[in-house]
Amino acid sequence: MKIIHIILSSLLLLMIACNSDEFLDKLPKDQLTKETAFISNINFETYAWSFYSTFPGYEDKISFVQELGSDLMENNAGVVGDALFWKRKTVPASDGFWNSGYSRIRNINVMLDNIDGSSLTDPEKDHWRSVGYFFRSYEYIKLLCRYGGVPLVDSALSDADKDILYAPRASRDETSQFILKDLNWALDHINPKGNGVNTINTNTVLALLSRFGLIEGTWRKYHSLSDKQTYLQVCIAASEKLMIAYPALHNNYDEVFNSVSLKGVPGIILYKAYDELDALTALYAYHNRSSIGNMDLTKKAVDMYLCTDGQTIFTSKLFSGDRDAYNEFRNRDRRLYYNTVPPFRVDKKSTQGVWEYLPDPKYREYIDLMFKISDKQHKVLPIVGWTGLVVGASPHFSKFNEGYGYSITYSGYPLHKFYNALSMTGNDYNDAPIFRMGEVLLNYAEAKFELGAFDQTVANATINKLRARANVANLVIANIVADPSRDSDVDPVLWEIRRERAVELIAEGFGRAFDIKRWKKLVEYGAKEKNGRWIKRSDYGNKIPVIGGGTEGYVQIFGVPPGVPESYYLEPIPSDQIVLNPKLAQNPGWE
Repeated sequence: MKIIHIILSSLLLLMIACNSDEFLDKLPKDQLTKETAFISNINFETYAWSFYSTFPGYEDKISFVQELGSDLMENNAGVVGDALFWKRKTVPASDGFWNSGYSRIRNINVMLDNIDGSSLTDPEKDHWRSVGYFFRSYEYIKLLCRYGGVPLVDSALSDADKDILYAPRASRDETSQFILKDLNWALDHINPKGNGVNTINTNTVLALLSRFGLIEGTWRKYHSLSDKQTYLQVCIAASEKLMIAYPALHNNYDEVFNSVSLKGVPGIILYKAYDELDALTALYAYHNRSSIGNMDLTKKAVDMYLCTDGQTIFTSKLFSGDRDAYNEFRNRDRRLYYNTVPPFRVDKKSTQGVWEYLPDPKYREYIDLMFKISDKQHKVLPIVGWTGLVVGASPHFSKFNEGYGYSITYSGYPLHKFYNALSMTGNDYNDAPIFRMGEVLLNYAEAKFELGAFDQTVANATINKLRARANVANLVIANIVADPSRDSDVDPVLWEIRRERAVELIAEGFGRAFDIKRWKKLVEYGAKEKNGRWIKRSDYGNKIPVIGGGTEGYVQIFGVPPGVPESYYLEPIPSDQIVLNPKLAQNPGWE
């Protein structure tokens, strides 16, 4: 990646030195860690680059797959549903998420343990300790969200540290306080500009505080725990500082995810940078972005996108119904066109890459629209595969192939968010946003509501900035029209805040799947059937099942799930860890 290719060899050597017993047998540990590896600022900088690998990027499909465990996305590979909603989860013998998290924490602690004995200046020591605290907190937040309270380790342990190695889990209170303490220290002591462009700095710490404060505050509220205010106030304070530092958003939502460079782009706090050398990773990006990666939006997700007048499809006069795909997509939130493929049909020719419009102008409506709101490097239609073969139509159902294995779908709504014209050629090396203001604004809006402080001024500073970019009318609190699809347990204003979060952050790997857990809606939403668009079965050779089994209806993806147990709000502790440390208590319901 763009992040300093020239130091990779030294980084590899250092990591081998710090983690390989064979290598340590040949070099004294003290000489390596204190006299060689951790002396100067450049030593710490080189070592710390490895920490950045924890961030999800376009070469890693795992973060996107996590979104399948929500009500808004589904696997379109024919495997019956996500294990979360289909009650197929078991206590794993081992868990790579647990193992990799603690492995990264150990690597971070190695650096932290060697700061005081280095030749760094005091400001340099403060900075690298802050960087270590940031990344350690990032790992513990992921563990907390997944398992609840976990063992806390603040130094690189050896076999002699049995009292810590075999200690019981910390409580959720202890874990969250540990995280907050580290992040607050980092905020006060880190170099405000980091150690270079696009590195951990004051604003990055604030972004993680914004995220963590909302996560923990709302978890505590909806799971009936104490001290929600502390964490929600943390979110608000951090978000307000970022809203001053980043007053503007980039004006094109799609380009946030499909740009060769995010350097200097408004609203981007931290990004994972790629260059031409990283086109080798395009295999994964190609799968994610073309929807061969088996990721669909559900009908519920698509229905959440408002019409341009700011009303829902159930209340807007601009909406002409969903029985025809072209009507369904007309006059909608622009993010809908960027996140799933709009309907189209063309006349494919035998010559690769060649196509013509069909006589009926209906079929080119969204081809023309995408040329208007995008360009040939991004969301151009029709979709053309890397071999030059043209996908002749959308929806392009996997059970009724329209020609080629690109942008196929089960629900009728293939994920399109990370697709661009280059991703189909194998030359895709776009930067990936890690922290961005779109999320921060949503964190702030939700936290303000939860503390009873959301008003029109807050709406204008948050929700309405995002809506303006999507070509949707403002949210006016006094004029909210009742949404008949609203969860009756959720306040109408909060429903609009959650709607905005859903459509803005969909498929980004940390959003909806955990949102419904922290809101304590997993059991309720997980029991409901996911479905797709309305079709006439005869249009697709009668090969696609619909709900009710008739000749037309909403696509039936997998049927009604069996329901989600309460225990699924937290993942089980892997059994090998309990064998190693009998003091680790299993999460309720997984015993």
